[in-house]
Amino acid sequence: MNDDQRTPRGAAQRSAAQQGAAQPAVAQVLTALGIDALNPMQLAAEAAIKPGTDTYLIAPTGSGKTLGYLLPVLALLRADRPGVQCLVLVPSRELAMQIEQVWRKMATGFKVNVCYGGHSAETEVRNLSNPPALLIGTPGRIADHLTRRSFDPTSIDTLVLDEFDKSLTLGFHDEMAYIIDLLPNLQTRVLVSATASVRVPDFVNLHKPTRLTFGTEESNPVSLTLKAVPTAGPDDREALFKLLCTFGDDAALVFCNLRETVEQLTDYLNRNGLYAAAYHGALEQDARERALIRFRNGSVTYLITTDLAARGLDIPELRHVVHYELPTHETEFTHRNGRTARMHATGTAYLLLPDRGPSDDVPGYVPDDLDTYPLPAKTPPLPAPPAFVTIYVSGGKKNKLSKGDIVGFFIQKGQLANQDLGRIEVGDYMAFAAVRRDRVTDLLARVRDEKMKGKKYKIDVAR
Repeated sequence: MNDDQRTPRGAAQRSAAQQGAAQPAVAQVLTALGIDALNPMQLAAEAAIKPGTDTYLIAPTGSGKTLGYLLPVLALLRADRPGVQCLVLVPSRELAMQIEQVWRKMATGFKVNVCYGGHSAETEVRNLSNPPALLIGTPGRIADHLTRRSFDPTSIDTLVLDEFDKSLTLGFHDEMAYIIDLLPNLQTRVLVSATASVRVPDFVNLHKPTRLTFGTEESNPVSLTLKAVPTAGPDDREALFKLLCTFGDDAALVFCNLRETVEQLTDYLNRNGLYAAAYHGALEQDARERALIRFRNGSVTYLITTDLAARGLDIPELRHVVHYELPTHETEFTHRNGRTARMHATGTAYLLLPDRGPSDDVPGYVPDDLDTYPLPAKTPPLPAPPAFVTIYVSGGKKNKLSKGDIVGFFIQKGQLANQDLGRIEVGDYMAFAAVRRDRVTDLLARVRDEKMKGKKYKIDVAR
């Protein structure tokens, strides 16, 4: 690509009045998101991401990178232009859906669609027949749609590669190269990562990028404490059980290396009175989404997972991360720890390590001088059950159901009070609502034969 192609052209030189047409002001977007002000990283990204520029944004998990690039992307969109204007490529369906949720909350007025494996390709093709201004997707699924010619890529002038380093790690190099080669009118590129030491592939075609670095996950944040938990050896489930009981009612992420270990550990904890959900790549997409929803809304206290949950997920602030098994590489260890001690909060990562002398199984990146977190000789009392239970509703946005519809139905027909309801998430064809545990039985009995907006839906405890 020559220099003339990389300089701002007609569309890139449009007036400020044209840019702002039909777009909400930043203050309106922040109000919609419930945010008082942008943080320094977001302000720097807003200043840097302009038409005809390339930006490389490096900031740790939980720093607000998604909003950091979505706000300037909004300023680049034009209501009078048809077709897809901005493409956001991400390594996982979970991150794709998280970005979509943020965009919808921003209330921009611009259509968004999300495409990923495990989602109905036919539904996506129908959605793309009326192209969105913002398209979010995983490299494999977007490449598939380009092969199908589901949408015209020539209208795209802005490309965002979010967590592009993870996309490379997962083997999406060829798909991303194929996609970018089919975008002849790109003017603005944004690369986003939590890791600084990543080589940018030549196919991205970055040209004199503005590099914004706001802390990285290359080293442990000062607000993170590492603790060694002595165990009798590998797979010491009793030690983990005792450890979790010492947290009281606090939620925690428990990391394992293998999917089989995740399943076995989750089953063990649930059989012994703790509330845990499994999360790994071999689960069906619906099962993964439900596990995250239950963890987010407080229906389960522990998410037992592989490194799939180390980054790119919309989960609440956590004080505790547990390494039931240590990863082979320090990078994965650092990303796991990045789920706590976020945004100036404090947190602790617990490493289950053999208590009987040095072990060849302990990776070299583990410090030698870790403080010990001694486990009590007697197992502490079981934490109280989670305050909420997740209720499933067999309808969603495509059925014209909104969060307000569900709240009104549960209050009017189910006789719940506002304080009986927790987080509600509405998908395309299903919804999930957190309901206080002691109100669930009465709620289900009262709404069993009732209709919501003139239609009867299946409403039950989510499994």
